[in-house]
Amino acid sequence: MKLKNKVAFITGGTSGIGLETAKLFIKEGAEVVIVGSDAQRLDAAGEQLGGKALLIKADLRKVEDIERAVEETRTAHGHIDVVFANAGASSVRPLEAITPEYVQDNFALNFNGTFFTIQKTVPLIRQGGSIIVTTSFLNAIGMPGLSILAATKAATRSLVRTLGAELAPRGIRVNAISPGAISTPFYGKMGLTEEQLSGVASALTAKIGLKRFGEPAELAKTALFLASDDSSYTTGTEAVVDGGLTQF
Repeated sequence: MKLKNKVAFITGGTSGIGLETAKLFIKEGAEVVIVGSDAQRLDAAGEQLGGKALLIKADLRKVEDIERAVEETRTAHGHIDVVFANAGASSVRPLEAITPEYVQDNFALNFNGTFFTIQKTVPLIRQGGSIIVTTSFLNAIGMPGLSILAATKAATRSLVRTLGAELAPRGIRVNAISPGAISTPFYGKMGLTEEQLSGVASALTAKIGLKRFGEPAELAKTALFLASDDSSYTTGTEAVVDGGLTQF
């Protein structure tokens, strides 16, 4: 059990990559805290996890919510060993349709939420701890309509390097996972019609070396590597899990 007696704090843990990671972490012995913004999805995730996770409702756009979630974790467990800053969302917008409010909302969740999750959890992270950030294949390729999402993910990739350097003297590792096209609810929340989603899926699949979408469980295994002592000499890096989408 690679995470026995460790406490894992997971944002965006109610579905997709976050939920599958929570399942695997629990199987590997971790005490898991799930943070999500929707009460119903939190309850559903809790049922899938067999009641073995602490569920905390919080809007990561609000620093005070993050602080409350961290304090609830401290009260319940006293410390944190693994932070998986996985929460993120966006919608497709062409250049001419982007507004200041749209930019602010994207950065509030995808960048600010990630940054302040790290800032507020660090005081509870013990030496040898691990911080994992979800970035995106959009760091490496351009897709129309996703300029702001890509910018937020590029910014979080930069955070992994800078905060990795800053936290190294404390014995805390910081790494990223860059998912490619993964079969999660994320795409269904981007404001596309079923026909448009099908077209996007077909176009992406054609570009993927392995000719298929990835599964959340495949990302969870990478998160486990970065969370565990198996990656004790790995920091500042980005593990690309995209079936070859950005490599070939």
